Amino acid sequence: MPGYRVPLEDIRFVLNDVLSLQSHYSRFGAGSAADADTVDAILEEGAKFAERELVPINQSGDAEGCQWRQGGEVATPTGYKNAYEQYIASGWPSLSHPEEWGGQGLPSSLGMTISEMIGTANWAWSMYPGLSHGATFTIETHGSDAQKADYLSKLVSGEWTGTMCLTEPHCGTDLGLLRTRAEPAGDGSYRLTGNKIFISAGEHDMAENIVHIVLARLPDAPEGVKGISLFIVPKFLPTQEGSLGERNAVTCGSIEHKMGIHGNATASLNFDGAVGHLIGQANEGLKCMFTFMNFARIGTALQGVAHAEWAFQNSLEYARDRLQMRSLTGVKAPDKAADPIIVHPDVRRMLLTQKAFAEGGRAFIYYLALKADLVEHSTDSSDRDEADQLLGFLTPIAKAFLTESGFESANLGMQCFGGHGYIAEWGMEQNVRDARIAMLYEGTTGIQALDLLGRKILMDKGQAFKAFRKTVSAFCRENREVKAAAPMLRSLRWLMMEWAYLTFRVGLSARKNRDAVGAASVEYLMYSGYTTLGFFWAQSAVAAARALEAGEQNTDFLQSKIDTATFYFERVLPRTRGLKASVLNGPDSMMNLSEAQFGR
Repeated sequence: MPGYRVPLEDIRFVLNDVLSLQSHYSRFGAGSAADADTVDAILEEGAKFAERELVPINQSGDAEGCQWRQGGEVATPTGYKNAYEQYIASGWPSLSHPEEWGGQGLPSSLGMTISEMIGTANWAWSMYPGLSHGATFTIETHGSDAQKADYLSKLVSGEWTGTMCLTEPHCGTDLGLLRTRAEPAGDGSYRLTGNKIFISAGEHDMAENIVHIVLARLPDAPEGVKGISLFIVPKFLPTQEGSLGERNAVTCGSIEHKMGIHGNATASLNFDGAVGHLIGQANEGLKCMFTFMNFARIGTALQGVAHAEWAFQNSLEYARDRLQMRSLTGVKAPDKAADPIIVHPDVRRMLLTQKAFAEGGRAFIYYLALKADLVEHSTDSSDRDEADQLLGFLTPIAKAFLTESGFESANLGMQCFGGHGYIAEWGMEQNVRDARIAMLYEGTTGIQALDLLGRKILMDKGQAFKAFRKTVSAFCRENREVKAAAPMLRSLRWLMMEWAYLTFRVGLSARKNRDAVGAASVEYLMYSGYTTLGFFWAQSAVAAARALEAGEQNTDFLQSKIDTATFYFERVLPRTRGLKASVLNGPDSMMNLSEAQFGR
């Protein structure tokens, strides 16, 4: 049976040694409650919950799946509801929400560590409470006082869960095409009619109410994205006393039969004159929804890290036990019939690639979480604006690159197992199936690439990119005396200059041919992702080297960080060379063919 142990030593290393968590928390009031002892206690308890409650129902939940029943009710797999009750009883949903609504008032970055634990332990289960955080934050940010009073305490406690309802059968990412209507009812409420599909956790039996955050169009709305509004549409209407009222006219018509994440109900929802309330201003729904979408994109980036970590841990255990052939450099296990496959260079290549993506991706995600803390809590406007700028720039890179590398890691995990990886009992084929969706939802890799290159680079005139380059350059300059990391810092400085050159060349080409942006965008994003991950591995190598110099005793662990960083720079980062060539070669080779020339 596959397993997962929360890598607490790795998590603490990133938080404390790489990102200086306590120094970060000292910069804003909400961080004062998260002292070192509190953080350690939360990490320990989160690990227990993930390992004891969620790992045991991961594989069984995939096999059983969700069951749609006549009338639109959905039963989740055995054990899911009980685990959710334990989750609420332990106070996990309220960890990073304001005390005003029953939360514990701790920073969002601390909540991210728990999200990683539960997501790696059981991604399908984690999506039920995971989407609630986005719904809660959307109402906190854009809702009226009455809406906050009606919904926030229940969402924060976890008694109610939330969803995000964007996609419709005829449109995916192009939300300007959506048709769901919202008719004014004359009493300040609206009646929504339409169909939404691919709604994760859209219907289930784990919570008593589900609060849908829905995009719809008012009768007099302009065409396209400028005519979209945002609404709260609960499954059950709340009463003035805060209890459940009558059933709303929103039902689950079906759940999707899909490749993976079988334990999560991906629902098709029918809105048949359902009562809804406008969030924010009319026709500004997409602007409000970006609060939810950006939150969801970082959460999806975390999914890539989760699948990479799961693949690595299980591959490593298997590689230490599986015997096959003898090492080419001499027998390594003379007391056994063959050597364990971990001695073979190709297996080590696969293991180290998974390790590099999992641990480097963790540092990337936690860095974003710390920036989100500053956006949410800092009273220093310059700090807040700088963090917001970097967060906006790095989010599409994280979402696309970490999900792509997470899927690669899942595939490498299956490859480490050989034929056994293809068999369900080992859990590796489930990891591949579950990982595949991450590159699709919350905007495909192509959509994230267009967002990065089109909006965050060219439309912004590279201002956010310049700020990130400044951050990386300062890091390289401040740590140039660290000998163990010196080759990495030289490579990183060169890559940052080359990244700027590629940006200039694409921008120049786009002036002559606008297809140059779309043609270069995915390779450009992947180049950006490999380089950005190089920054986090360089940080890890520097932190490990400084700890060793200071006489830290866990020498094997710290040296492994330096060695993995070296592997990443020497064996993975060179992929940027091919990506550079693709970006510079322009759009002609992919646009010259007429539609007819593609064939039948």
